[in-house]
Amino acid sequence: MKKIFSFTLICGFVANFCATAQTNLTKYVDPLIGSAAHGHVFVGANVPFGAVQLGPANVFGGWDWCSGYNYVSNTITGFTHTHLSGTGIGDLNDILVMPATGPAQADYVSTFLHENEVSRAGYYSVQLDKYQIKAELTASERVGFHQYTFKAQDNPHIMLDLSTGLGWDTPTKTYVKQIDATTLVGYRFSKGWANDQRLYFAVKLSQPLSGIKLTDSLTALNGTEAEGKRIKAVITFNTINNAVLKLKVGLSPVSYENALLNLNTEIPHWDFDKVRATADRKWNKELSKIAIKADAPTLKKFYTAMYHTMFAPSLFNDVNGDYRGTDKKVYPKADFTNYTTFSLWDTYRAFHPLYTILHPEKVSDIVNSFLAIYKQQGKLPVWHLMGNETNTMIGYHAVPIIADAYLKGFKGFDANLAYEAAKHSAMQKVDGIDYAQKLKYIPADKVIEAVAKGLEYAIDDWCIAQMAKRMGKTDDYVYFSKRAGLYAMYFDKQTGFMRGKLENGNWRTPFDPVASKHREDDYTEGNAWQYTWLVPQDPKGLIKLFGGEKGFINRLDSLFSISSAMTEGSSPDITGLIGQYAHGNEPNHHIPYLYAFAGQPWKTADVVRKVTDSLYTVKPDGLCGNEDLGQMSSWYIYSALGFYPLNPANGVYIFGSPTVDDAVITLAGNKKFHIKVVGSSNRNKYIVKAVLNGKSYTKSYLQHQTIVNGGELVLYMADKPSTTWGVALKDRPL
Repeated sequence: MKKIFSFTLICGFVANFCATAQTNLTKYVDPLIGSAAHGHVFVGANVPFGAVQLGPANVFGGWDWCSGYNYVSNTITGFTHTHLSGTGIGDLNDILVMPATGPAQADYVSTFLHENEVSRAGYYSVQLDKYQIKAELTASERVGFHQYTFKAQDNPHIMLDLSTGLGWDTPTKTYVKQIDATTLVGYRFSKGWANDQRLYFAVKLSQPLSGIKLTDSLTALNGTEAEGKRIKAVITFNTINNAVLKLKVGLSPVSYENALLNLNTEIPHWDFDKVRATADRKWNKELSKIAIKADAPTLKKFYTAMYHTMFAPSLFNDVNGDYRGTDKKVYPKADFTNYTTFSLWDTYRAFHPLYTILHPEKVSDIVNSFLAIYKQQGKLPVWHLMGNETNTMIGYHAVPIIADAYLKGFKGFDANLAYEAAKHSAMQKVDGIDYAQKLKYIPADKVIEAVAKGLEYAIDDWCIAQMAKRMGKTDDYVYFSKRAGLYAMYFDKQTGFMRGKLENGNWRTPFDPVASKHREDDYTEGNAWQYTWLVPQDPKGLIKLFGGEKGFINRLDSLFSISSAMTEGSSPDITGLIGQYAHGNEPNHHIPYLYAFAGQPWKTADVVRKVTDSLYTVKPDGLCGNEDLGQMSSWYIYSALGFYPLNPANGVYIFGSPTVDDAVITLAGNKKFHIKVVGSSNRNKYIVKAVLNGKSYTKSYLQHQTIVNGGELVLYMADKPSTTWGVALKDRPL
């Protein structure tokens, strides 16, 4: 008995050790990947889906500083509590804090060295050269936690700056008030990409201040309370106890009272290391939803990609449930978790379908956030930011996300209201939607970006049709199915491209399929080569437009082989070029997976491997285009696992070429879906055989329900394509 008991203890210890080792996944996360070039990712400290993104702000350098930070910089103006990640427009960088020594000054900028910088999931630190202060940052969902270690004690102080934001942002009203010797509260209202942003804050200091000096712009103010357009506060200390100063900053969209409540609820203590460890644990919990085996670069790319998919949507309510709506009214104690920061033109394609696998508990809250916005502003969100509708980009892409959730059986939201909101989107009278309502094409001489809009609307209309069909709305199903087919009206059979058609029925001339003007032509951030394939809802119909599979394949092959010389540099959004395929921009992401519909899945493998191997790296410039709040990384996650949701709302995943050796996806109900890849290598990139739950599987696609049911998929790889796997008509995608 003693031997058996000891053996049991040993086995238990080993099992627990292995489990602990497997969940230490943050060691593979490198937040600096994508921080250089056009990646625009946030660098700093946060927790998954948190309202706070606490990180350094560089001296603003233009478009490539949309997040506030770019790896090429060596300057820090301070540490701010809100950032965007991967966007093509900048905003936020609110509530700047900068520790300093010496006299108060107008310019607090310090240089730094990357060798003195540490960036990990949930933690950031850097040495400020100018002041010889070590800055350390961590965070909870709604609170930023700062720890500053001073080497010198020459007039130590903190600059709290409400006047600055990112280049596009202008403060409209700012306020600060000292409550007691360790507490300040206030707000910052601003106008930028978010037209009317209202952010409230509360600051707690680890030791009493000795004084506070307030200014509005350069005007000195008396007292300990001030309101103005550009308020700054210099918070002074006689000395810093033990050379370490800590401060906590709570945020709220509602009030500074709620900001203080958030602060006291989430971090009621002063143990910085405990908060840091908790942040690491939260990241590990989310990252462990997929456990992979792979080589070192793939591990780093994969888990950094997962990390990047959990910055947004971000929390937009307080610990008591309160939030501020798009109508600027306060909604107390909401019965759902309210989110903001929705880059829907980008994220409907793969990011949100990924959430239906990895974060099903958040899907209904996201839809409920959409529906709250619909009721408050009269339409579904387009590109929503901090309680503001920016109306950025085209389409009504909350619709595929709602439809995908409904069709996959998610509950917890009002399906009838969701359908009403989706249909309302399609019945607006703006941006050429009124032409689609009449089952007509959008004239290129009447509406800018007519081709891109017409194609995107057709995708959304297909999604509405599927909801209508499931809900028994037969007339709507027929009508929206016709609208979903309007993509064909932009196809010129003579040239083989989607192109602009004028109101008189003539094609726009002159026509150059390679040409691209930034937001000034018939396409949105692209050209005819790239937009001709934007029919993920009906690839079989697209094949017919090309006269059959031969014409379709020939033109698709040409996309990846034609010279990219004339397109390179034409637009900062058209990047990551392989021929005319532009992986750096989202409308292209599904294109490599189209080959499966014509029975040539091995060509998908060729392109996918080229992208995963060359356009995603472990360097600071390791993303070939804007991260766009997780869409670039979602593509990588799916593709590394071996499949991709070409149609964003039909629950079908097209096989490509896995780069992991093994993956276990943990699903709702603690189910597991195990992907075992046999023989994968740089040369062995072709799937030649598949076995699903012990049975031969010849189809070139996988269904969502198959994954969420749990089970095992074994993929056998080889260096030459199979002539049979996934080729037959019966094995091609639905």
